[in-house]
Amino acid sequence: MRRVTIKDIARMAGVSVTTVSRALNNAPEISPETRERILELCREEGYRTNLLARSLISSRTNVIGVILSDISGPFHASLALHIETCAAQLGYQVMLCSGQPGSDRIDQLFDLLISQGVDGILLTSASNSAIPLLERYQSTVPTVLIGATFAPVSSSMRINSVCTDNYVGGQMAARYLHSLGHRQVAYLGVRQGSDTHLLRHRGFLDAAAELDMTVDTVWNPASHSTSESGYQMGRRFFLKPFSHTAVFAVSDLVALGIMQAADELGIAIPEQLSLLGFDNIDYASLPKIRLTTISQRTEALAGASVRLLTELIRQSDGMEFTQCLLTPELIQRDTCREICTEHKAAVQKSSRRSYLR
Repeated sequence: MRRVTIKDIARMAGVSVTTVSRALNNAPEISPETRERILELCREEGYRTNLLARSLISSRTNVIGVILSDISGPFHASLALHIETCAAQLGYQVMLCSGQPGSDRIDQLFDLLISQGVDGILLTSASNSAIPLLERYQSTVPTVLIGATFAPVSSSMRINSVCTDNYVGGQMAARYLHSLGHRQVAYLGVRQGSDTHLLRHRGFLDAAAELDMTVDTVWNPASHSTSESGYQMGRRFFLKPFSHTAVFAVSDLVALGIMQAADELGIAIPEQLSLLGFDNIDYASLPKIRLTTISQRTEALAGASVRLLTELIRQSDGMEFTQCLLTPELIQRDTCREICTEHKAAVQKSSRRSYLR
């Protein structure tokens, strides 16, 4: 079957090719009635815009590349959904890839996306190797990092980024637990190679020091933060004597694993131990979980990233480098409670029981 062309649509509608093109690009020069008549005809005839031909004319494909560092995780899955939704609202399609900075694959993905003519690239990464990677490619294609960096937010920073303020999120977590009366807290799941984790950890420790809280950190030796790693860390922690009244998990996935370990060992949350997560993934709000957490505000994070990238694409003559920090939000559910004398006694009892198992 012969493919329907834009000339065919123009002939059927009794208008010029230019008018059809304007209708497809939502240009204001034509009436809504004419636009709808042309779009309906395109649907009936199965006409599809030739992106290659459009790109040859305009030097744009209206496609952005998105590279996620962990496409299997619920946080990145939600982020990808919001990126795609926002991009569509702005007239862009998304080409989605998965890759971790520091590997050979990430360079291959950048080269692949550039060869496909994407107008810009979003990279999500918590790795400290992301910045030199973007510095290497941003002269070829507009790029934006969704992640974290220790560099100060200033015009001297040589990449464009949109990040949750993980340092403030860590402070927020410490102050919230302190407000509930917790003074001895365990921090589970920090990974050494993750700027995101290190910033959260630093913010928590700084606020805890000001508030005279005692914090014991359990580092995650695994390469990823998963519910399984949280479960393993939780079991090791609970099987030793502990007098902590609260646990701050570096992510919600880690918190879910900790919840499972606590349940198996007979430690009631929040009656005996408060648990606070970070991210606000969809699972956190399920009825039998109801995890109190620090939200990264995924929709806002995705929207700000896409809008910055599309602005960079439009400003072909270049812009100053932009860094945007979004303040996280505390989501109070059911896994944290105000501490009391009875709560302290329950924690001490559970710690002795766990040690005997």
